[in-house]
Amino acid sequence: MSDVVVVGSVNMDLVAVAPHIPRHGQTVLGSDFATIPGGKGANQAVAAARLGAHVALVGRVGDDAFGQTLRRGLEAESVDCRYLLPTPGIASGVALIVVSQDGENAICVAGGANSRLSPEDIERAAPAIAGAKVCVLQLEIPLETAACAAAVARRHGVAVILDPAPAPTALPPALSDVDILTPNESEAARLLGMVTLKGGPALAAKLLRARGPRAVVLKLGGDGCYLSAPGVEERFPAYAVRVVDTTAAGDAFTGALAVAWAEGQPLREAVAFAGAAGALACTRFGAQPSAPTRTEVQALLVSGHPRSAPDRSPAPGS
Repeated sequence: MSDVVVVGSVNMDLVAVAPHIPRHGQTVLGSDFATIPGGKGANQAVAAARLGAHVALVGRVGDDAFGQTLRRGLEAESVDCRYLLPTPGIASGVALIVVSQDGENAICVAGGANSRLSPEDIERAAPAIAGAKVCVLQLEIPLETAACAAAVARRHGVAVILDPAPAPTALPPALSDVDILTPNESEAARLLGMVTLKGGPALAAKLLRARGPRAVVLKLGGDGCYLSAPGVEERFPAYAVRVVDTTAAGDAFTGALAVAWAEGQPLREAVAFAGAAGALACTRFGAQPSAPTRTEVQALLVSGHPRSAPDRSPAPGS
């Protein structure tokens, strides 16, 4: 039985460091290159496991070398991979990532085996979902599959956290009816049919909650995050950290939120815990390698350093 079950994508990240993110039609000369395990689902599973939760991952990998490496890496992090299915004849998911020298990133994902995760796979994994306290979803898998996972979780009384990335223009009803929605600003704008987010985080969160979720945690990058829930409207400042790479900071945030929620922490404390995890993930290069430990998160929470002017803060929506 797991505390957290994550239903989502598993990718191999091909990461290049460049002076800046290339503009349209531009070629830039990069420096370092690395092949690093990633994928939003796998990142969130590893983030939760590093924080001490028992975690199961439901997903698909290809029958290629990347798939074998990805599975071994997850198992090494004590993630239960019995529902991580091989997909014959299909390549594993790949993310092409450019990281600029100031820590920002641009990402293109080729879904591969992730696009073959089906509602039938979810029904077969129903025992893992039913036995969890929290089910975490993202949208690098087919929408109908994520909706099926949400429905299975709801059927068994399991709390659902949805990280709506990449964001569609509209969420199916099953994905609107979640406990916590955790978009970043661009994802919130897309869900609300806006080009850019207007009216501030409080209004955006209110509009999103009107569409079904019981709580919204809006990730605001350098401005921290905003929590909107019954009886709670609060902005949380970002932590002062030295940003190296924002890749998967949002996944560390969501994974930590799931752990805290599964432990029964009040939502305000759970969001503060998640914010510290997201901040620490910005201080290291790569997706899964950047996920912090429980000791590191607790130390940052105790220090309580708010963002100061010269520091760049995390972009937990990455």
